[in-house]
Amino acid sequence: MSRQVAGHLDYGRVVVVYGGDSAEREVSLISGNAVLASLQRSDIEVHGYDLATGGLAGLEALRPDRVFIALHGRGGEDGSLQGALELLKIPYTGSGVLASALGMDKLRTKQVWRAVGLPTPESVILDAEADWSGVCESLGLPLIVKPVHEGSTLGISIVDSRTSLEAAYREASQYDAQVMAERFIDGAEYTVSLLGDRVLPAIRVEVPSGFYDYEAKYFSSETLYHLPCGLSSVEEEELGALSRRAFAAIGGHGWGRVDVMRDANGQFWLLEVNTIPGMTDHSLVPQSAAHAGLDFDALVLAILDTSLES
Repeated sequence: MSRQVAGHLDYGRVVVVYGGDSAEREVSLISGNAVLASLQRSDIEVHGYDLATGGLAGLEALRPDRVFIALHGRGGEDGSLQGALELLKIPYTGSGVLASALGMDKLRTKQVWRAVGLPTPESVILDAEADWSGVCESLGLPLIVKPVHEGSTLGISIVDSRTSLEAAYREASQYDAQVMAERFIDGAEYTVSLLGDRVLPAIRVEVPSGFYDYEAKYFSSETLYHLPCGLSSVEEEELGALSRRAFAAIGGHGWGRVDVMRDANGQFWLLEVNTIPGMTDHSLVPQSAAHAGLDFDALVLAILDTSLES
């Protein structure tokens, strides 16, 4: 039965979907269980569901009134689950089919940004027959190699030579049939979380190893998260406005996160969008929300509210 919860609207039976079978399954399980525990603390009628256990039929059997999507990576963040829920007429949290599909595709996200005049580093698609020397000459060294349809920095490498470029391509191609090389931006890394109409405080990420990889993102105790981020109020406002435009350009809705680099000249460069960011104890959205006065439980309810607008 639906209830009124601390000023929020009725939710009915909520199912938190997590797990799945993508390369980000481990992180998704952590995120999903954190969200599940939070909704239980808020006295919501909630069930957790690992999509890998029974597929869509198992989810439909739970008769959800709405779904909180905590399914990272392909199958959950790429529009597939969103499309299925649309057909089942089940409201869900976050962005819709188009924005989810675009956000998961780094290449097409960048193409959309360029089309509307937003700054993003140049990139090229790689294949086994690529002109490695030409790529290095075109983008300069070092450069970044990444799978086009993968998240959590899986398969990403910093390349500083033609020889290592080939090796990086082979590594990335284990995660995705499409691999891209991108110009390296030497500077500070920022992430901006968006929640409804709000731009939450930016975080500057500092990694002693110099590379914010999977281990640094989710498990390392050495990664530093600077809040406040160190920008002036004017600069942070500029960064927030750019991130909002970047999210809107792909049709993002409800909540998400935009990753940005700033070069030595003070220019911001858009890297990618996350339409279902992590909700672990190392994750960036909960940190940013806490700095803005939203504890984890309040954040989870605010995200759940986005399902009321689907």
